[in-house]
Amino acid sequence: MNNAITAASSKLRRLIHGTARLYHPQTLREKGWLWASGLGAVTLLVVLYGIGVYWSLEPDAFDIRQNTEQQLGGAEMVTGSHTTAALLRVVETLLDKPGGYLSNDVTPPSVLLDNIPNWEYGALVQSRDLARTLRNDISRSQSQSTENEALAIAEPQLNFSNDSWILPSSEGEYRTGIKALRQYLDDLASSGNQNTQFYARADNLRDWLAVVEKRLGSLSQRLSASVGQERINTDLAGDPNAAQSTRSAEQVEVHTPWLEIDDVFYEARGSTWALTHFLRAVEIDFRDILVKKNALVSLRQIIRELEATQQTVMSPIVLNGSGFGIVTNHSLVMASYISRANAAVIDLRNLLSEG
Repeated sequence: MNNAITAASSKLRRLIHGTARLYHPQTLREKGWLWASGLGAVTLLVVLYGIGVYWSLEPDAFDIRQNTEQQLGGAEMVTGSHTTAALLRVVETLLDKPGGYLSNDVTPPSVLLDNIPNWEYGALVQSRDLARTLRNDISRSQSQSTENEALAIAEPQLNFSNDSWILPSSEGEYRTGIKALRQYLDDLASSGNQNTQFYARADNLRDWLAVVEKRLGSLSQRLSASVGQERINTDLAGDPNAAQSTRSAEQVEVHTPWLEIDDVFYEARGSTWALTHFLRAVEIDFRDILVKKNALVSLRQIIRELEATQQTVMSPIVLNGSGFGIVTNHSLVMASYISRANAAVIDLRNLLSEG
């Protein structure tokens, strides 16, 4: 009996002592720091998550005519103003949207984001293609003519590495390109500058559409490969005398890695977003040619197909079902729109080469 009482007393003393230590001022201060640190960490994560979600929102479409008026600042609109102003606005959007340009960031939360950087890359590639065509074709009257000085600066600047963080930064190089493009736009509207031109000819438009055709074809193939396919090798089809550097199998397996599916999807979203604006501008600047070739409807159909790629994605993730499976496949839906647009681009190029 005495032993039991002694044991109970000992337990009670330990309990009282432990309780006293728990509520001791020093202990409370230590736990307070722990609670504060934990709460601060959770708050920081929530804030970074919120910023990441906001920065991942894709930019809205802009009105072509209104944008041209803003870019010109009251100067006269001439042939080529809308296309050049649209190119300017797209590149500016890459740098000035919420969060700025994210592809080269090395700090949270942007370093943890991958959707919007791939979107940026898609839009950037389309901008590079148009800038190259402006420099090599549209601004020159013939192959022996000299190139425009402003475009000779803008085109290589836009082709600078898209993920350079510093010394020099991608943003800095693209800003230089924007400045040169703006100089070209201003010179177009200047009646006293006869050396700066925008030649809205069928052959120039056809040359640019040839590049667009290849870009859309590549995106369509990569998106379709989200489910993996066995394809017949058609690399040398159509030419009995064709040859290639190394032999390849008659059947090839094409498959986009699982971790890259959303990357390709958002690259396609950015590419078609930029291309839609460029085509709307082309509809205005090349209108006379398109009407003469009876090709205006074909261009509008391309724009409509590309607009469908910009519908809101209701799922929080890019789903990758098996084509005819229960779960949808966002990549195949996107590939369907792009393939139809690409087929319409081919038809439009054929129309422009006739008559």
